[in-house]
Amino acid sequence: MHPPGAGFEDFGWRVSIADVRQGGPFSQFPGIERCLAVLEGEMSLTIANRSPVMVSPATPSAIFSGDDRTDATLIGGAVVDLNVMTRRGAFAAKAAKHTLTGARTFKAATTTIVLALSPFAIGSHSLNARDAVQMETGEEISFPAGSHFYWIEIFLQNL
Repeated sequence: MHPPGAGFEDFGWRVSIADVRQGGPFSQFPGIERCLAVLEGEMSLTIANRSPVMVSPATPSAIFSGDDRTDATLIGGAVVDLNVMTRRGAFAAKAAKHTLTGARTFKAATTTIVLALSPFAIGSHSLNARDAVQMETGEEISFPAGSHFYWIEIFLQNL
């Protein structure tokens, strides 16, 4: 959560993993943009009474406003999800899933978080599935072949 020590009312951005054991309404976060990816399981999201959207490890993230009423229906049991939330007008975010067939170097252009989806080592960090590391702006990290991860970028917006 940014800034350190911030609560739900005053954070600028927040990245978290949640175990969702039952369906129902999501908490509303007025003024917040949300990006939700499913790491395990499958769920159907109904956002602002629109047609349901299926979200699973095989689908793109769901992007929606924290202002909107959102209801989840779990398909086949519990779900583990990744939530990236940013305060509208202050920050924006992108979350991209990568599975590397060959070694590759990435450079952090902004605040960047790497969330491992499988074990691998980057730099001096040995990551297990669901471990995360925040990279410094400008930092270059070489990923080995077979790395499976989310590359989450947080951007400061001009006010």
